[in-house]
Amino acid sequence: MNKLFLLILITLNSVFAFSQKELTHEVYFETDKYDVPNTEENRLLLFISTLTDVDIESISIFGFCDDIGADTYNLKLSQQRANAIKNIFSNNEISEDLITNVDGKGEILLKIIEEKNVLKIRGLNRKVEILVKPKPPKPIEEVVAEHHIEPKEKGVVDQIKESGKGDKIIFKNILFKTGYSSVTPASKKTLTDIANALVEREDIYFTIQGHVCCTQFTRDAVDRKTKQRNLSEARAKYVYDYFAKKGVNKKRMRHLGMRRKFPLGGDPQFDRRVEIVITYVDDVN
Repeated sequence: MNKLFLLILITLNSVFAFSQKELTHEVYFETDKYDVPNTEENRLLLFISTLTDVDIESISIFGFCDDIGADTYNLKLSQQRANAIKNIFSNNEISEDLITNVDGKGEILLKIIEEKNVLKIRGLNRKVEILVKPKPPKPIEEVVAEHHIEPKEKGVVDQIKESGKGDKIIFKNILFKTGYSSVTPASKKTLTDIANALVEREDIYFTIQGHVCCTQFTRDAVDRKTKQRNLSEARAKYVYDYFAKKGVNKKRMRHLGMRRKFPLGGDPQFDRRVEIVITYVDDVN
């Protein structure tokens, strides 16, 4: 029994240490440039996609230059590079509230090392370093305490059955992949249940509204699949097409991208959402 308890403690400590490890990424730039090269942007987007399931505490972005050029010029350029990376994070639904540092550090002095290719060394010094710090895991006692019973909220299907003109129904359990218009695999069954409820409730007409999170002001986010800044519209269209395939009459639906006009607050994943607004009820009786 004692050996088993010791094994559990060791396992928990290992998980804790792993979850605390910072995630890092570097983006490299051309000489005198702060525009992110296409290949480097693609690498960065791949890195961002790995953060979907990470509970992020903070993100730090540090810009650097090589040793060519005046100090003031290099300091400005390194800051511009850091800002360019911050913009990409924002455009791809990473909350700016998580970005605690965006600093230009100026030049990196040319170090004398075994590498004989000086141009290569300088190329590696023209960069931005990204440090992503995950939140520490909650203590076991706190996790257990959170499993208290709350009054059950009406599900989306029940809301659809009872809805009238002007009602807005948020699809809380339909979650989207960060930067994409497709839903997570776990959301597919719920989306099917909603579609079936809408088929049965053939008297209602509605608008499907798509939303994004974390962009600056009320801008739309970039759809990583198409590279276009219309992700909220793409999400609404995805749900529209899904409902149509499941038998919902297209004449009853329209879709609309709301950009980031109506953030809910709280966890950013809930701003990556779709909701419907009932616009008309056909009172056939």
